[in-house]
Amino acid sequence: MSKRAIMIVTVALLLSNAMSGLDSTIVNTALPAIIADLHGLQYMAWIVASFLLGTAVSTVLWSKLGQRTSNKFAYELAALLFVLGSLLQGLAPNMAFLIAARALSGLGNGGMVSLPYIIYADLYRDPRKRMQVLGLVSGSYSMATIIGPLVGGYIVDTFSWHWVFYLNVPIGLLSALVVQSFYQVAKNRQQRSPLDRSGAIAMVIGLVSLLAGIELIGTGTLGMIVLLLAIAAAGFGWLLFAEKRAVDPIIPGRLFKNRALVIDFALFALIWAAFMSFITYSPMWAQGLLGTSALIGGATQIPSSFANFFGSASVAPMRRRLTPYRVITIGILTLTIAFVPLVIAGVHAPYWILLVAGVFEGFGNGACFTELQVKVQTDAAAADVPVATSFSFLIRMLSQTFIAAISGIVMNHALAAGVAASAGHITMGMLNKLSDASTVGSLPQRLLPEMRTILHGGLHNIMAVSLALMLAAWVLHIWSQRRARVAARTAG
Repeated sequence: MSKRAIMIVTVALLLSNAMSGLDSTIVNTALPAIIADLHGLQYMAWIVASFLLGTAVSTVLWSKLGQRTSNKFAYELAALLFVLGSLLQGLAPNMAFLIAARALSGLGNGGMVSLPYIIYADLYRDPRKRMQVLGLVSGSYSMATIIGPLVGGYIVDTFSWHWVFYLNVPIGLLSALVVQSFYQVAKNRQQRSPLDRSGAIAMVIGLVSLLAGIELIGTGTLGMIVLLLAIAAAGFGWLLFAEKRAVDPIIPGRLFKNRALVIDFALFALIWAAFMSFITYSPMWAQGLLGTSALIGGATQIPSSFANFFGSASVAPMRRRLTPYRVITIGILTLTIAFVPLVIAGVHAPYWILLVAGVFEGFGNGACFTELQVKVQTDAAAADVPVATSFSFLIRMLSQTFIAAISGIVMNHALAAGVAASAGHITMGMLNKLSDASTVGSLPQRLLPEMRTILHGGLHNIMAVSLALMLAAWVLHIWSQRRARVAARTAG
């Protein structure tokens, strides 16, 4: 392929990344209008969860389809599924239809966000050049998350919530059309081994049950949660049995015999979980504790998004002088620093602390993500690059789901303890209004300091959990490097 064709294909793939970033923020902005129109407040969580489920269960499957056909065909099919799902979401007449369409769109999203990383490895064989491209990927996603709420608010106010989903249709079609026209793939590279259907079914059952069980923590019955987790355990047990017999397993067991690759996956899980805690709860910190508007609360994400881009872009220059280990060390250290002031900060901490923490968090996450993504593809065997790349994305999805459930439990425990200690003066309903600028004025002003102290307890504990995750990542990273050095000396 010519440099011009490679550049055009890269831009088309960046569009898919931007669409994923837009969807994760623009839909949240439209949720109040959707719920008001379709009357499904009790199903609100499943609007997000169904998309997450579809994305998670399909990531590894898309890489396998790409190996059997081509990554080009797999990406185009994923984009078309995403577009179809978006169109159906816009046409949804009720909540059940919308949730089903979200799941379909999530299936397409799994390929749209994972396959480009595999294609980048094919287009950019030089790891340093690939790092520069991944910096652009991070930048496109960050910018999409910044403009998403603004675009979503404008569309809902000016047109209707349906157009939030229609927006994806022309962008997705354009991306698929460009890839079809300019991306050239080598012939006779497809795998001919039989498809691991048993492993695929077992993986889907295990992941869907696991993620659904986690999503129900705090809202579902104990019996239902236990049943789903038991089904998940049975599904993963079936997966282990099936993979030992498969000629070309969905998730090859040899991936987990590669110690460097396993450490990459573990670092991805720990770092991504801490990252998700910050971007989820820093707006609540600003709105609930400092009494800011939703706009000012959302602005806490802007320094993080810009710093994320610079962190990603800095990896290639750093690699001219530093080893991958030292680059990841800098990223982990920077990300760890972000949570220290948030753990120490009290109820009356100034707004600028959130902005400064966002800068450290964004830079650290951008640096770690870019270096680890390339490192996964370097540590994996050449034949395993596609499945290792998609599995690293699945790890991040699972990490995001787990930390959301854990954070919810931590927050709910702190709120319940605070309500119990208030001797009936404060209710959970009052605390729900605390983080909304439009409703906080209806609360008793004399109780606001006590309510903010209760909310601060939950936010402090969540940030402490995130700091613990980063310290665990730090220990794992140092241990792996020392082990590698011992192994090198022994081999020498």
